[in-house]
Amino acid sequence: MAQGILIVADSGSGKSTSIRNLNHEETFIINIANKALPFKGWKKKYQVINKENPKGNMTNTSSAAGIIKALNHVDKNMPHIKTVVIDDWQYMAAFEYFERSKEKGYDKFTDIATNIATVAKKPKELRDDLQVYFLTHAEEVDVNGVKKLKAKTVGKMIDNSLTLEGLFTIVLFGKIITDEDDNIKYVFQTSSTGFDTCKSPMDMFTEKYIPNDLQVVRDSIVEYEND
Repeated sequence: MAQGILIVADSGSGKSTSIRNLNHEETFIINIANKALPFKGWKKKYQVINKENPKGNMTNTSSAAGIIKALNHVDKNMPHIKTVVIDDWQYMAAFEYFERSKEKGYDKFTDIATNIATVAKKPKELRDDLQVYFLTHAEEVDVNGVKKLKAKTVGKMIDNSLTLEGLFTIVLFGKIITDEDDNIKYVFQTSSTGFDTCKSPMDMFTEKYIPNDLQVVRDSIVEYEND
């Protein structure tokens, strides 16, 4: 069983940039939005896999079926890959919602929730040495008059059917904070403030904030699991 990790953050807070220090020879990216990655040299490190380039380590797909196909390919045919990053995962549901916007009734919401859950649970079917990172946007919701941050979906119809964070043991939040010297820092929050859905296993991370670096997260998880 692979480990699935949910990374939740606002746009511009460093989610995609956190990929930068991963070993590209052991990493595969599922690029939902088909966008350029925000760090120097990414084109040399990550190339699209296709018939002409079967050794590529990135694919551009936004459907649940396409994501599942890519995960199965990595699991069975790419044993050297140890980390999979699903970047901008929230667009999987958003694109399907827009494509089906003219449909009447509630069936589309049930289908979208089912697709989200199917992809989120997929790591449990993959080999043990894989880590799968789901990078997605945050949204603020009202819970009995209290504002709370959570992973973004496409509305209450989805939320009523699915508590997304409940499918993950590790949910980290991307933050931009200012230290005591007024330096701006891009970090991952590792435990809840009480006003968000952030969580991680006890003692996996020794600090509330860690660098927004997926290699740091990966190393911490491996050390915790092997301790």
